[in-house]
Amino acid sequence: MRAILDVILLVLSLYTYVLIGSAIFSWLYAFNVVNPRNQFIATIGQILYNLTEPALRPIRRFVPSLNGLDLSPIVLLLGIFLLQNVIIRYVYPHVF
Repeated sequence: MRAILDVILLVLSLYTYVLIGSAIFSWLYAFNVVNPRNQFIATIGQILYNLTEPALRPIRRFVPSLNGLDLSPIVLLLGIFLLQNVIIRYVYPHVF
């Protein structure tokens, strides 16, 4: 059981990096730092969008945008950190 919890914690940590990478990529794309017509850049953007959008879409329905600033990644990151802490502090010590 601890191995399953370790895998869940690892996946949550990796998804945190994907969310941060997606946010940074969206800033680079919005400020024209990267060339959106480049095939490699478009592929990276599409992969990041496909990985993060299913988790961010339900949050965007409830969390309003603040003058064009999307707060849904912050809410999702806080939720991931909360879930990790619950697993580490309350679930992990009670598993045999």
